[in-house]
Amino acid sequence: MPTDTAPQVFLYLSHILGKKIIDPDGYAIGKIIDLVANISEQYPVVTDIVVSLKKGKGKGIVPWHKFTSNNGSFILTNETASAFPERTLLDNELLLNRSMMDQQIVDTDGAKVRRVNDLQFLRARDSLFLVHVDVGFRGLMRRVGLEKSVVSILRALFDYDLPDQFISWKFVQPISSPDLLRLNIAQNRLAQLHPADLADIIEDLDIYQRTAVFQSLDVETAAETLEETDPKIQVSLIEDMGAAQASDIIEEMSLSEAADLLGDLPKHKAEGILKEMEQEVAEDVKELLAHPDEKAGGLMTTAFLNFDPAVTAAEAMETLRREAEDMDVIYYLYIVDQDEHLLGVVSLRELLSASSEVRLSELMDTRVVSVGIDEDKESIADIFAKYGVMSVPVTDEENRIKGVIDFKNLLELVAPQLGK
Repeated sequence: MPTDTAPQVFLYLSHILGKKIIDPDGYAIGKIIDLVANISEQYPVVTDIVVSLKKGKGKGIVPWHKFTSNNGSFILTNETASAFPERTLLDNELLLNRSMMDQQIVDTDGAKVRRVNDLQFLRARDSLFLVHVDVGFRGLMRRVGLEKSVVSILRALFDYDLPDQFISWKFVQPISSPDLLRLNIAQNRLAQLHPADLADIIEDLDIYQRTAVFQSLDVETAAETLEETDPKIQVSLIEDMGAAQASDIIEEMSLSEAADLLGDLPKHKAEGILKEMEQEVAEDVKELLAHPDEKAGGLMTTAFLNFDPAVTAAEAMETLRREAEDMDVIYYLYIVDQDEHLLGVVSLRELLSASSEVRLSELMDTRVVSVGIDEDKESIADIFAKYGVMSVPVTDEENRIKGVIDFKNLLELVAPQLGK
């Protein structure tokens, strides 16, 4: 679309919507009701204009390059708009007015949910690029045609310039539109957020948006986010999913977190998910489910590293590199005999500083602080505070290690009571 003024100019969707469409003979044949953009680009480019035709002739989707503009009107160069009937959008295309205006988006730079009041475009090289989302009051006033009046009043009475509040499109993740649910958006920017921030965002959304956002995440990100989410919301998110899909996510969670979640689900739902999980993981989770939540057995994880005392530091490091990703606790290596009796502990710091050939029996500290499987949370908290450790092993009556309590798991349980 050739420009009629400067080589580059900023335009707003609110100023484009409703503009007249003029045919080659100079007659007004309709008005603009939407823009189609290719959202696979970092800054989406407008590909088509959606036209509402006069006299009940329906709609047309006309390629952007078929227009020129003059004095606020859009002029078709050759054909009439009726020559371009409505069509099915491609997977990388989006109706901007329908899908974005007044909808909620995530500002992934500020980790906040915001409402879209307007869209700002850059017109350059005969193309129109979506560059900013306007989430401010000024954008809202522009929409209703009061921008100039409000700006003038505020400046005259209060010497205040009403600011623009723009978010660059590269930091925008749409979440609300039904159109977006069918799109496979390659650059899912939500996955770039810290799981704790993403959990806060999900908790701020209504139940339908919450589900849509959560199910748009990859399995690993979904698992990390679920661990940071309020337990009641965890349950609602998993209840909306099939057993197979839910099991893929829960398998990526720490064992203790997975057990807590499954324990909060209805029995039939939890059983269905467990059947879909890998047998070894399912068995570990079932073991944790057998213990009360507020006892050591319910707080522990079975995903930790234990070694024979004859293993060398080099061999232990190789195992650590290979298996650390699947472990919930890696601060300490627990040394056990062939019957899993707890003999000692080696910190990760000690392992990293040791020579490669030294055996763990020479490195281990035999003064291991542990708790019984039925120890209550108050006693466990006292041990963490007294000894300043990051995790505590859980043993049975014969001193066999059954699991490890990570400080984070304990903190999640006792933190709500700290303000009392």
